[in-house]
Amino acid sequence: MHRRSILWGTLSAIGAVLAASRADAATEAPPQKLKVVYHLDDLDKVNFVIGNIQNHLDGVGGPGNVTIALVVHGQALKAFHSAAANPDLSKHVARFTEDGIEFAACANTMKSQNIGLADLLPGFAAAERGGVVRLAELQSQGYLYLRP
Repeated sequence: MHRRSILWGTLSAIGAVLAASRADAATEAPPQKLKVVYHLDDLDKVNFVIGNIQNHLDGVGGPGNVTIALVVHGQALKAFHSAAANPDLSKHVARFTEDGIEFAACANTMKSQNIGLADLLPGFAAAERGGVVRLAELQSQGYLYLRP
């Protein structure tokens, strides 16, 4: 009889521990929304990177589940000149901007290409201290760095 009491007490204690751990798991905060910065400087990779961003949004269930920034400099910025932009690229940038994606254009590149923000597709902001500085700033704010 004494052995049954010990066994019953042990099983009850294990059950209590499991129930407590389930309760703790149910009250834990949801995972933090990821923040990601894409780095783009290669003109040949513009469509690839835009596709990656779309796949990223689709993969996490939409823009409400991730914070994305795109920093563009070098030759890649030429693809975003409004006068020469591909219509599909223009549509993607417009939709991504509505979704809250940050588009940053390197001010140094803009100067070397002799353009201003008005010459770029709508939605861009200037990375006044440079694209690489903006990348570092975002990384220091917890953004994960992706360079496809």
